[in-house]
Amino acid sequence: MSNMPSSSSVLSKITPISFEDTSVAFSAKSDYNLKKAYFLFAAMNKQWLVKLGTFFIKLAIRLHLPIKNLIKVTVFEQFCGGETIKDCQKTIDNLGKSQIGTILDYSVEGEDSDKSFDTTTQEILLTIERARTNVSIPFCVFKVTGLASTDLLEKIQQFGQDTLSDQERLDYSHVLDRVDSLCAKAHQHGVKIFIDAEESWIQGTIDDIAYKMMEKYNQSHPIVFNTYQLYLKDTLQKLVKDSDNAVNQNYFLGAKLVRGAYMEKERLRAHEGEYCDPVNRTKEDTDKDYDSAVQFCVRNLDSVAICMGTHNEKSCQKLVCEMTKLHLDANHPHIWFAQLLGMSDNISYKLSKEGFNVAKYVPYGPVEAVMPYLIRRAEENTSVAGQTGREFSLIRKELIRRKCAS
Repeated sequence: MSNMPSSSSVLSKITPISFEDTSVAFSAKSDYNLKKAYFLFAAMNKQWLVKLGTFFIKLAIRLHLPIKNLIKVTVFEQFCGGETIKDCQKTIDNLGKSQIGTILDYSVEGEDSDKSFDTTTQEILLTIERARTNVSIPFCVFKVTGLASTDLLEKIQQFGQDTLSDQERLDYSHVLDRVDSLCAKAHQHGVKIFIDAEESWIQGTIDDIAYKMMEKYNQSHPIVFNTYQLYLKDTLQKLVKDSDNAVNQNYFLGAKLVRGAYMEKERLRAHEGEYCDPVNRTKEDTDKDYDSAVQFCVRNLDSVAICMGTHNEKSCQKLVCEMTKLHLDANHPHIWFAQLLGMSDNISYKLSKEGFNVAKYVPYGPVEAVMPYLIRRAEENTSVAGQTGREFSLIRKELIRRKCAS
């Protein structure tokens, strides 16, 4: 049994990498684009304005008002790569110039039907095909709810597969076929693929699917990565257990570590369902679990590959310190950092400049179809939402620096 680190363990105290150099952070942005980002984050930094803007955007979408162009040249341009894979190529190339990889993230949330599930599957297969011919795309990604009914996933987790009707059994076999087609294609072309995390009441079913795919396709090297949300109380223990199982079954555990994106929904459902809140009591508890999970993975690289998906500067610094302590190469193939496009460029570009493996999530899809995704991310992911003030101050600092240098 692997030794699970204490949730209070502290990573080694080595002089951390600094993310304060804005000349590095925004080296890829022109003065014009930087000023656009400044005004956008200035608005986003006002919570009342974000709430008001979100309300009117939702209303405009519901009423089919012509706001596409306004959205496209503001939030969509900042946080998305384009409406199609082809549109994303400019973003892929620009990131690649700074040795930053792209994670193409098809962010359309389709209808709950076999037709939409099959359409999403085909689109993700296209991202894998693009990754096959482009070294700047080290990962692809999908959500199981893009390929399956949420109700079906929840029923399986709550009652087990034995309770499914004949039609539900057939539907679930199609789900497994869709997931397998993606993982098989990724394995065929040597492209790593993330299975994103979702709500706890369906995550158990998703985990079981991920374990099957890892056991099948991670025998010689890590291809399939499951996602671990460390704001849940039991995730650290689950990570260690999954690592032990991977060792016993002789496959690599692919682990994308995030803090989590569904805290408000989790707590509300726990309250309404009158069951124990699965979320850590405090952010400090989540931070401790997160750092312990990172430490555990880095100390088990013979059987674990890690992608640290975070905008938290301290966590990135601690991982760099741990790698230094263990004398690991910056570009170790089993260690990656990842952030969202349009956020935390001070982290991404600095780490890349220092030789670490870095990738950006690049959402794409038709503007109208992607907006619900972006709104949901803003509402649910409090860690990213709280980052807007930091983004604004860094951009302002760089604008002042450029003005003084001119």
